[in-house]
Amino acid sequence: MSDEALNPSTGSSAGSSTGSSKADNVPKQRRGGRGARREIRTAVDFSMLPQIERKLPLVEPMSPEQVERIDQASLAILEDVGVHFRDDIALEDWKKAGADVRGERVHLGRGLVKELIASIPSDITLNARDPNKTVSLGGDKSIFVPMTGAPYLRDLEDKRRLPTLDDLAMFHKLAHMSPALHSSAHHIVEPMDHPVPHRHLRITHSSMKHSDKTFMGMTTSGKNAEDVLDMCAILFGAEFMETNPVAVGNCNGNSPLVWDETMLGAMRAFNRRNQPVLCSPFVLGGANTPASTAPAVAQLNAEALSALAYTQVVRKGCPAIYGHYLSTVSMQSGAPMAGTPEISLMNFMIGQMARYYGVPWRTSNTLGGAKILDAQAGYESATTLMAVLMAGANYIWHSAGWNEAGMHCSVAKFVIDAEQCAMGHRMASGINWDDFDECLAAVRDIGPGGHYLGHPHTQANFQRAFFMPTLFDNNSVEQWIAEGSKDVVTRGLEKAHKLLEDYEEPKLDEAKDEELQAYIAKRESEIPADGGLNEDY
Repeated sequence: MSDEALNPSTGSSAGSSTGSSKADNVPKQRRGGRGARREIRTAVDFSMLPQIERKLPLVEPMSPEQVERIDQASLAILEDVGVHFRDDIALEDWKKAGADVRGERVHLGRGLVKELIASIPSDITLNARDPNKTVSLGGDKSIFVPMTGAPYLRDLEDKRRLPTLDDLAMFHKLAHMSPALHSSAHHIVEPMDHPVPHRHLRITHSSMKHSDKTFMGMTTSGKNAEDVLDMCAILFGAEFMETNPVAVGNCNGNSPLVWDETMLGAMRAFNRRNQPVLCSPFVLGGANTPASTAPAVAQLNAEALSALAYTQVVRKGCPAIYGHYLSTVSMQSGAPMAGTPEISLMNFMIGQMARYYGVPWRTSNTLGGAKILDAQAGYESATTLMAVLMAGANYIWHSAGWNEAGMHCSVAKFVIDAEQCAMGHRMASGINWDDFDECLAAVRDIGPGGHYLGHPHTQANFQRAFFMPTLFDNNSVEQWIAEGSKDVVTRGLEKAHKLLEDYEEPKLDEAKDEELQAYIAKRESEIPADGGLNEDY
């Protein structure tokens, strides 16, 4: 279903007659009827698409024996080499769990790892403020989530600059209005006009206020994570959260083989409240992993398993997601690259490993290193989108806006990526067979040498027959010139302006919003805005 899908709730009445005779009235009514139908047909539908339920075969390049080989290599790394957990609480937790702890290095026995990860649920339901936008992931179910973390943006005029809280709100609105995006994420861009120690509060409120889809929770420290979860408890209720995930956190490992205090503290905050965390080694293939695809996956897999296992030490049965941030680096410059063949291969392999362990998994989507929205950005993003869909990823993060290796979020690319995700959603949903017999009957009606444009089936189904992109131009060059010779950046920015004009805020419950605002005011009064260390706050 495209962004231009039929919206039965939109329409207009037929034009009233102005003539005196019945004969005069008839054509006016018909014209009015066509106009009403056209208005319905062309009205933009902002309804969120359901989670993807994949109907396509997976790409699985490893044989069962090779999957076992990666598994055994990863378990050997955990048992023999060990992982640094640079956090006193985690070290004590591991000792109690029966791990071999030597200083900061934790050696994990094979049986212990397998026993722990066996308690991770294979499916997760993420509850949204609007229950109709609650989604599930795991198995053949997947969701698209926008990018996060950009310190710059390319704005509505395509100017690269520092973002503000208003810019973040703009992206949350665009995410809300993009049918194929299932989440408003969190800090799509960093609001540089707010003090760093207070940002997590404002970012969380923006995610909650400007969209009623599911969202992510900040994990910049354990205390910040607690603040986010306190705000979630205001919105959803603490008791509800005990059995229902409402926000996803992300915890990055420091490859090779290190988990630090900041990430582990945030992980525990989420785990204790039964909220899922993406256990994400931060992989720069060739720089912090071996410079070879299969060994890099073996190390990444070991890192992910160590964190997944720890979530179950904190709270058995807590939902968790096998994660990673995956890039390869140029062996000439050391710069991270996107859209390379090895990244696709590693995504295919990681998908196989996550399914082998029976846990949902996360990947990154539409990544690009281009500095502007150009052919490089398009090729990199399209290559990645196709690979992650065919790899069977469940939590498909960074699905809109990413460019310049994540240094900026582009407004134009955001809306174009979102439409590409809608195309990916259509493809992954598989082949439609529900009108097969009806269409075969149309073949008999038309016969040799005819055309189908006027056939009743075509007239009734042309909108759903084939995806029709709104942001790519497929007209003749003469029509393209007549309409202003607009490139894809111009069309993307025009679409963003129109979306924001049409945005209607999904109002928060007034009492809950007041409580959230009071919580933010209280915490901002307690947290030093200058970043000073104060263990009492």
